[in-house]
Amino acid sequence: MNGAMTRAEMTASDGPLLFGRVLDGAGGGAPITWDEARDWRPERPGAVLWLHLDRTLPEVRAWLLHTLSLPEPTAELLTSDDTRPRAFREGETLVATLRTINFNPGAEPEDMVSMQLWSDGTRVLTFRRHWLQGPRQVLALVDGGGPGPTDAGALITSLVEHMIHHMNHSVIDMNEQIDALFAVDGADDRADDLLGRISAIRRDCLALKRHMGPEHVALEAIARDAPGWFEPHDRREIGESIALLRRFLDDIDVSKESAVVLMDEIRGRSLARSERTNRLLTVVATVFLPLTFLTGLLGMNVEGIPAAEHPLAFWSVVGLCGVVLIVQVMLFRRWRWL
Repeated sequence: MNGAMTRAEMTASDGPLLFGRVLDGAGGGAPITWDEARDWRPERPGAVLWLHLDRTLPEVRAWLLHTLSLPEPTAELLTSDDTRPRAFREGETLVATLRTINFNPGAEPEDMVSMQLWSDGTRVLTFRRHWLQGPRQVLALVDGGGPGPTDAGALITSLVEHMIHHMNHSVIDMNEQIDALFAVDGADDRADDLLGRISAIRRDCLALKRHMGPEHVALEAIARDAPGWFEPHDRREIGESIALLRRFLDDIDVSKESAVVLMDEIRGRSLARSERTNRLLTVVATVFLPLTFLTGLLGMNVEGIPAAEHPLAFWSVVGLCGVVLIVQVMLFRRWRWL
């Protein structure tokens, strides 16, 4: 489905504009073309323009610089591949880079896709390189699937909420994998496979934590430093998303620690089995060491072996070996070696 969406976007795109809406203040919105959007001015108080743009096209940067008169560093941030999560206030505008899980075909859980965001309270511009679910889901609300956002602040909080909720699937999936691995018997013939799967989960945890940690800081910056048009209820909504992201980060930490515990347990069981095997081999070698010495000594092909011609010599040596074996076993049991 994601691949089909990507092709549809490419077919229906209007220049760099993937889609655009003018919010009506009641949860809906009217479509707008790229030609209309480039020089758009609000026709009524409270009107908000939302444009979702493909940042890879060069005309986007030119439009930001020459039409919107954005500072060059800001335009560079919004259109570059430097996608480490961050957020800051620039006068009466809000600038942010956010990341979420990549659900495009062939992507791994630790792969992330970014969305750059700029808003002055009247315009909300979102930029992407790869296909994103969150903006499409918010668009579905605006177009009639449900009560959509009514202003710039509500639009930003809705986008953030959907991006954070998408992370839930990967976090739950890792927790379920850990729980399933705890229920698996770590037999020797499966230890390598289990350790490989656990290592993959740990790598996923570390990758998600590396990306989601800065995102947590970025959302706190939005809640703390956003301009005045970002209303108190919007800050509360961002606060809820921050709390949810914090819970996901805690779940990732639990998954990572659980993976370490499980890995140590499997290694410990393998080591215990190896120690028991080595101990058994050592006991067997110790038992046969004096017997081998006796038989080797009496089996030398030289003159002068005592009682070599005696008819009971063989059975005497066998009896002596039996006595030595019994004494050894008794000593080993007394010393708790057996």
